[in-house]
Amino acid sequence: MLKEFREFAMKGNVVDLAVGVIIGAAFGAIVTSLVGDIIMPIIGSITGGLDFSNYFTGLSKAVNATNLADAKKQGAVLAWGNFLTLTFNFLIIAFVLFMIIRAMNTLKRKDEAAPAAPPKPSAEVVLLTEIRDLLKKS
Repeated sequence: MLKEFREFAMKGNVVDLAVGVIIGAAFGAIVTSLVGDIIMPIIGSITGGLDFSNYFTGLSKAVNATNLADAKKQGAVLAWGNFLTLTFNFLIIAFVLFMIIRAMNTLKRKDEAAPAAPPKPSAEVVLLTEIRDLLKKS
């Protein structure tokens, strides 16, 4: 059983998947920082200092806090500003992945479009060509 598990874990697909998950997690952290630390503050400054992460709607009369963390402690809330931020994160990730796949497809098309050098003729074909050329001369 241990041998089977080792064979399974060392298959190329499993290792590729593990690398993909690790890179995906790191990429997610980068995009989260990009959106939370760069893009959303710019949008907030354009819209007059709005902080989308603190936009919420209280679902009970007991919720009267002005920030999301305190409001969640007071009762149920719809954190639609947080949802908006996460949706924006998703759109950025989807766009970046689209651009990466588009670039890869462009490179792949260039490789396919580049004509391959014709194969070198075999020694037999070269010899027959020489014989043909000699017969033409005589």
